[in-house]
Amino acid sequence: AGKFYQYAPTETSQATLASVSPVFAVMKFDKEGNTTCFDKKKTELYQELGLQARDLRFQHVMSIATRNNRIIMRMEFLKAVITPEFLLILDYRNSSLEHWLLNELAPQLAGEGQLVTYSLPFEFRAIEAILQYWISKLQGRLNTLQPQILETLEALVDPKLSSVDRSKLHILLQNGKSLSELETDVKVFKETILEILDEEEVIEELCLSKWTDLQVFEESMSGIDHAEEMELLLENYYRQAEDLLNEARELRVLIDDSESIIFINLDSHRNVMMRLNLQLTMGTFSVSLFGLMGVAFGMNLESSLEEDPRIFWLVTGIMFLGSGLMWRRLLSFLGRHLDPPLPPHVPAVLKKSQPAAGRVEIKTNLKGETFGLSRSTLTNQ
Repeated sequence: AGKFYQYAPTETSQATLASVSPVFAVMKFDKEGNTTCFDKKKTELYQELGLQARDLRFQHVMSIATRNNRIIMRMEFLKAVITPEFLLILDYRNSSLEHWLLNELAPQLAGEGQLVTYSLPFEFRAIEAILQYWISKLQGRLNTLQPQILETLEALVDPKLSSVDRSKLHILLQNGKSLSELETDVKVFKETILEILDEEEVIEELCLSKWTDLQVFEESMSGIDHAEEMELLLENYYRQAEDLLNEARELRVLIDDSESIIFINLDSHRNVMMRLNLQLTMGTFSVSLFGLMGVAFGMNLESSLEEDPRIFWLVTGIMFLGSGLMWRRLLSFLGRHLDPPLPPHVPAVLKKSQPAAGRVEIKTNLKGETFGLSRSTLTNQ
């Protein structure tokens, strides 16, 4: 029971580790746009590419890195490895991604698309195609959310409504959550590109053909610097991400402002109901107070007043008149304490219209002179 046994690894255990190695579904694109699909184990793939196993460890993060003259791009579910001769898309079996790969990416890499880098080396076209796909995907998400949010806000922000539709609020909550996720994705995309723009050495390393093709290197030395082209390419998509993030922020501000308007409308309706309740309470108090006279005359007590037929109309008139006067008095008290105060009185001198030349002179003096001199100029005017 107190002995320990140590087992040495056998060929069977090693074979088991090799058999559980992940297998990538790979789609390969060359410079002419030809496509090849195949499955390959991770160990075989990184050995052929001259990479390490950690280089092909793709998480749902966003990054662009270079290893051994290879560009590794991680765009969440989009995993790509770029070389000067071909582009590899790993784990491409995704409905929307597969449609883009087959119908758009291959023509773009062959120079038939609308990429501005068709005259540059292959890695430029590959990077631009992937960045364009990702920014268009983010833009599509915003274009889907924006009309839904605007329609929901238009239905909620209505001063005539005394209550809020809970179904609309639920839709607005879901759209707000989707908008927050979009803002996070755009911000991560922008920060990823910004990290590369801040590192000049990384931009140089992204130009793969510059270090492998002698002709490309000579062209860059003669004045066509591909590092500057790469910086302009990344900066272009950085600006697009910035514009997209600003649109999302404006939509977020619109939601916040609309929520404030909704709360103001609800508070306004609530105040109206509370004021009406208070007025009815004061009316009930007034009637009850002067109704004590009727209660006194309704008691089973004998007096000489009940024999006079005019006493009934006199007491009734006093009750209604007294109740009305007291109610008006209470309403006047309520109005003085609840209604907003009047704006301050504006002197008649300031209300007079000044001629155009006088206004221009005042503005000029206010901008060009000191406070004391401007004050004297205003006094003279």
